[in-house]
Amino acid sequence: MAVLGEVVVVVDECDHMKVMRAALASHQPAQGRIVVQPTPASSRPAALAHDVLYALGKRLAPAPGAADVWLDSVTPAWLAAAAWSTATGVRHVVVTRAHLLTARRIDQLLAWRETTGVQLTLLWQASPRRLPPALIGARRCVSTPGVLEAILHTAGPLPAQPSFPPTAAAPATDPAVAQPQSILQAQLAWPATAAAIPARTCTGASASAQRQPPAHAHTVAPTDVAALARIAHPLITGALSVLAFTGTQPGALRWLRDLDITPDIDTLKTHAPNHLGCRLHALPTWARPLLAAARTHHRLSGHQPEEALFTAVLTSGARHLRAHAARLPTLNLAMPPRVLVA
Repeated sequence: MAVLGEVVVVVDECDHMKVMRAALASHQPAQGRIVVQPTPASSRPAALAHDVLYALGKRLAPAPGAADVWLDSVTPAWLAAAAWSTATGVRHVVVTRAHLLTARRIDQLLAWRETTGVQLTLLWQASPRRLPPALIGARRCVSTPGVLEAILHTAGPLPAQPSFPPTAAAPATDPAVAQPQSILQAQLAWPATAAAIPARTCTGASASAQRQPPAHAHTVAPTDVAALARIAHPLITGALSVLAFTGTQPGALRWLRDLDITPDIDTLKTHAPNHLGCRLHALPTWARPLLAAARTHHRLSGHQPEEALFTAVLTSGARHLRAHAARLPTLNLAMPPRVLVA
């Protein structure tokens, strides 16, 4: 874990409009800073995590019992927020109207900071006497917007955003990866029920990429890219992105491991039954932060690189994956229940 960013409480007891405007204007996700505006008077246990996800550009599927009902649970919601913020290089988080947060939600926010290492700046627009014990000692009194702006633009100790260098294709050929088109076509009819992982071990993407250049990604329309990027669950958006840019069948998701994505997140390897037709795929630029978030979510959950990446959304979360796939009709990703384990 990187060095933890500090926690700064900006006490603005008079609730100056210029202070709020300066805070809202500092929302610059591309530069690693987001502004979280807590939903007032929300009784949902994971409401603050939802607000963080919203600030990260994620949108929850509407209606009760919809595709994102999993987010009603506190731990999954904060895990998703941690994965997205870590993978996209968020270093500084500004929270407005922090004085309206309950002690429990402040504790959730501080625990999220412990996981991600972000710097927290909390706008406390009330008397400092109301500060909870968890925030005592982190206070900075601000009387002018200029002082706040200095805090907002002070570089923190955290690393910069992840770097995704361009792919360097190797000229050699790996016959175990490159398969004749006839074999690939024959494998379009995947087993109707969930199958076991292929018997023999297959190398990961990094080892295979040294011998075989990846195939070009399928073109995905900008509107579909935007829709995928707005999905809140990192594993769901990662799984659907893989199907979209590789053109592979849903069954291949069962066998895709963490180590089937190169460390720089520029190449992905998909597997087939008995490893006849395993292929390398170049990751399009738009998919790289989505797969980075999926991998981060996997590792924050305590899984090892050798373990399957999408198990959680192919078993207990399968209905959520299917629901999101159905919401993207132009990508033709809808999958029958028998393909996944519900």
